[in-house]
Amino acid sequence: MQHTAARRHGLRPRLIAALAGALALTTALPAAAENFPDHPIKLIVPFGPGGPPDVAARIIGAYLSEHLGPVVVENHVGAGGTLAARAVATSPPDGYTLLAGTAGSLSISPQLYKNAGINPLKEFAAVALVSSAPLVLAIHKSVPAHSVKELVAYAKANPGKLNYGAVIGTPPHLCGEMFKHITGANIVFVPYKSASQATTDVLAGQMNMTFEGTTAMVPLIKSGQLRALAVTAAHRIPELPDVPTMDELGYRGMPPDSWQAIVAPAGTPAPIIDKINAVVNQGLATPEMQEKIRRLGGIPEPHSVKEFADFIAQQYQRWGDVLRVTGVTLN
Repeated sequence: MQHTAARRHGLRPRLIAALAGALALTTALPAAAENFPDHPIKLIVPFGPGGPPDVAARIIGAYLSEHLGPVVVENHVGAGGTLAARAVATSPPDGYTLLAGTAGSLSISPQLYKNAGINPLKEFAAVALVSSAPLVLAIHKSVPAHSVKELVAYAKANPGKLNYGAVIGTPPHLCGEMFKHITGANIVFVPYKSASQATTDVLAGQMNMTFEGTTAMVPLIKSGQLRALAVTAAHRIPELPDVPTMDELGYRGMPPDSWQAIVAPAGTPAPIIDKINAVVNQGLATPEMQEKIRRLGGIPEPHSVKEFADFIAQQYQRWGDVLRVTGVTLN
């Protein structure tokens, strides 16, 4: 899989290809997709309202409603997104029930929860990749460190004194555990029910550090409320040009980003999947949609169905490797 920045540099050719594909499909749609949809589509979000996955799903849902047909966004919360995933996987494969999946719900939780009862590689059909988002390692300003090297040294000199918070089974959680594995630092993980509460506690100094998406972190970093030490992307990000990447600091092996996407139950007819993919990519090619996604800290990621299917398989393997290396399990 190419890293986020590499994909970003190839964004313009992808957008041109996406538009070409969309135009081609509108003039020569297979018969199975011509009348789709003839009633509202449900887009299931595996997390609660208000967070980046929910907001991104509603942005995409609004565009689909305008250019394809009515889309109703619903939130099904629980078990790291696996409850929503099971609900969609067992729905009729007709394109009318879709999952707004994430790295957590499609790559991490199915391998983390022992009774997840879902195999994304077998029970879903890839539809469209929407966006990717790097994570930022941010610390409370009371922590006596101005670099990752100083943070690691402080953590090793004070084992168990530092803590970090994240929602179990999410990229921030696994990034924290991978950071501990790579650096050998003894840092305590504190589980949270929501990313917003973890961020609030870091701001208040009740939590020392966190890995979180740029949506929440960049304004707090620029205002001086939190201190950014590194980003997990392969290259520096425009929002924080002075913040180095983990790779350039020598801490290699960190997962580079989180992502959001749309999948359907396995067996959904290809013409329907192609139609939805074309409309999503058409939306991702517009300046308005790109701006909305970037405001969420994301990078638009137009992909063909085949490219996205390959991406899901690669990500499932990659996050599975992180789970195995770090030894993260749930009882």
